[in-house]
Amino acid sequence: MEKLRIIFMGTPEFAVGILDTIIKANYNVVGVITVADKPAGRGQKIKYSDVKEYALANNLPLLQPTNLKDETFLAELKALNANLQIVVAFRMLPEIVWKMPKLGTFNLHASLLPNYRGAAPINWAIINGDAKTGVTTFFIDDKIDTGAMILSDETEIDPNENAGLLHDRLMLLGSETVLNTLTLIEKGNISTTIQEENAEIKTAYKLNKENCKIDWTKSTREIFNLIRGLSPYPSAWCFFQDKNEEWNVKIHEAKMVLENHNFESGSLICSKKEMKIAVKDGFIQVISLQFPGKKKMNVGELLNGMTFSDNAKVV
Repeated sequence: MEKLRIIFMGTPEFAVGILDTIIKANYNVVGVITVADKPAGRGQKIKYSDVKEYALANNLPLLQPTNLKDETFLAELKALNANLQIVVAFRMLPEIVWKMPKLGTFNLHASLLPNYRGAAPINWAIINGDAKTGVTTFFIDDKIDTGAMILSDETEIDPNENAGLLHDRLMLLGSETVLNTLTLIEKGNISTTIQEENAEIKTAYKLNKENCKIDWTKSTREIFNLIRGLSPYPSAWCFFQDKNEEWNVKIHEAKMVLENHNFESGSLICSKKEMKIAVKDGFIQVISLQFPGKKKMNVGELLNGMTFSDNAKVV
């Protein structure tokens, strides 16, 4: 059995959950690689990545390269004398980095590959209305999320689950899958499966303002899936229009109501405590939302201080 010396590479909270599991399983993590610090928010204060915060709190050797091909960084990486690298939600690695350790570099991806290669696999599985998803470990190659698969584990997606809840469940499932992958590598029992290419493979496109905007001509189910697939971040959005005013509004939480009606799609129907938006085959009942410059609030709070006319609509 080969004694592992691991370098871990990652950035967000999802990666922290995996790293914490590896540490608590008493594996020897000889170094952590994460992104360089950068200013964030209105005050442009320097923000550490979640992985950096964890590494500092646990006294783990830390590197933050701005250029993964920089000679100084490569020398520091080599000096850590790792025989295995693990990547979780980091960035594309140059060949000189992923080929460096004797036992290779494997990645944990939050989908059942080859589906949902790319930046936002958790979100798109929900947006597309999938009934199941999962996690996959694979050895990195020269493309994005295309390498030979080691292990995968699947889980069902609840039809009302949002991306935040699924994120947390996949972090736990991914932790188990990484530990099982490490056991196979330690014992030298590793075997891999080449990813099959076909035209039906779904892609996890990077989220942007355009693909997060709600299209109110779509079905109730499609709109509901978009809202929950983008909750709590980055959030689905649309324009509210009323009384010659327009607001860019984020919808954080909603319910789906399938019901026949005679309203035009996009009509905003409000009572004292309830807000519904008409869609061709039902309504989207808004539970919480956020107006520009305001905090997230539930509909009841909003309607206590704001009224809408009978002509209000969303686009």
